[in-house]
Amino acid sequence: MEYTYSCRNEEELIALGEVLGSLLNPKDVIAMEGDLGAGKTTFTKGIAKGLGVTKVVNSPTFTIVKEYNGRMPLYHMDVYRLEESDEDLGFDEYFYGDGVSIVEWAHLIEDYLPSERLTIHLYYEEVGRKIVLSPSGTRYHQLCEELKHECARD
Repeated sequence: MEYTYSCRNEEELIALGEVLGSLLNPKDVIAMEGDLGAGKTTFTKGIAKGLGVTKVVNSPTFTIVKEYNGRMPLYHMDVYRLEESDEDLGFDEYFYGDGVSIVEWAHLIEDYLPSERLTIHLYYEEVGRKIVLSPSGTRYHQLCEELKHECARD
């Protein structure tokens, strides 16, 4: 089952991410996919806001992983530059650690990702973005149902 949302602008994309962030727990893994500029980092800014992160969130393109502190750690990864690498950079320490992991371009490290995770695809629309959530595992199906419920209240 997939869950689809439409956001007309950056503010709505951040707001949806914020609601999702407020529902996340330690060890949650979010795999993000979408073309360049589709809004992966913008959506992550919203998730960070929902986790209580107060620092400016930006793309970790050159560092691969950026850590932020909120009500729990946020591990924001951009693995785009690892496309040609088979190197294990200790992803398990993040995925099974005390925080939330967000992986942009996650398909590039598919072999390292937990089988249970939330995959989010962002697509361009004529106006705004379409966000498709694909949960794998009971935890992530429940999370998507909680998000749907919270969004229905707005």
